[in-house]
Amino acid sequence: MGDLLNFRRGHDLPKKNMVPGTVPVVGSNGVIGYHNSFTTKAPCLTIGRSGNVGNPCFINQDCWAHNTTLYVDNYKGNHPLYLFYLLKTLKLSHLSGGSAVPTLNRNHIHPILIRATVNPLEQRAIAATLSCIDDLIELNNRTNQVLEEMAQAIFKHWFVDFEFPNEDGQPYKSSGGAMADSELGEMPAGWRVEKLGKIVSVTSGKRPNIKTDSKTDEFWVPLVGASSIMGYVNDYLYDEPILVIGRVGTHGIIQRFSRPSWPSDNTLVFKSKYYEFTYQILKNIDYKVFNRGSTQPLITQTDMKNFAIILPPTDVIAIFENIIGSLFVLLNNNKIESDKLGYLRDALLPKLMSGEIRVPVEEVV
Repeated sequence: MGDLLNFRRGHDLPKKNMVPGTVPVVGSNGVIGYHNSFTTKAPCLTIGRSGNVGNPCFINQDCWAHNTTLYVDNYKGNHPLYLFYLLKTLKLSHLSGGSAVPTLNRNHIHPILIRATVNPLEQRAIAATLSCIDDLIELNNRTNQVLEEMAQAIFKHWFVDFEFPNEDGQPYKSSGGAMADSELGEMPAGWRVEKLGKIVSVTSGKRPNIKTDSKTDEFWVPLVGASSIMGYVNDYLYDEPILVIGRVGTHGIIQRFSRPSWPSDNTLVFKSKYYEFTYQILKNIDYKVFNRGSTQPLITQTDMKNFAIILPPTDVIAIFENIIGSLFVLLNNNKIESDKLGYLRDALLPKLMSGEIRVPVEEVV
């Protein structure tokens, strides 16, 4: 490995010493903040040295390589993006020499024997092939972020600012729509304060009998944790649209599932015919109000069922559901496409790096 590049240890930068700027500070998990100066000229290629050991990160701009990383200070004439993908094929966590916090020493990486092409045109071709897939995934992610922001903006406009369209299609409140006082503040006349349990069912997830870390033909159902998928199981609890939040510890991350899933025992599961409305309600809750002062904050089913909300008439919610539902159809399609692209990239990566699949260099522009 040392024939292709040279690693150096990153530079310390305590959070309190970060000066607001546009330079990404790259830690073992990726970008951890921004600063006003850099340690590494673009392109910046790092791997996790401490914490998330061996995790590679590539940023095509000047950056500050944090001391939780090792960064490349000499590419030795090789294509930086090719080296990034090459590092992704290596399992470096076993080289960590730390105890409580695993650490990676550059002197353990440089002697590693690997199979790699040194042909600059072939390196460029491989990097272009893989980065094209990643660029499509990133485009989908950015599009989905815009769709999410649009949905949140519509929810706020309708149900916080009360500017939903009236009978004439005009913004309700600013067009003189009648308002009434309530325990939750001013709201449109005819709307009412209800408990969230009026429109949702809330249950707890369950601990599975067996799980795997990786997805297989047998273990294909996502095991849903408090903030993300934490593994896979061979059966499902739900095969319908549900919303999942963390019950203990991590709060405020709302996960959506419409395909078979198994929420873990550290989650609460919400079902409602007003799926999109409920999703936005859950995203706008300040979960600190449920903190009882324990070191591990806990949310109960009763907390959520009794949470007070302003409930619009069903016809208003129905219109909202149709509009927002169409946005999330696009969003879900993008996610499905990104999943397929990710599987394709992961299948191609080791084959391209080993030479099992060769990319015609003349096709690269």
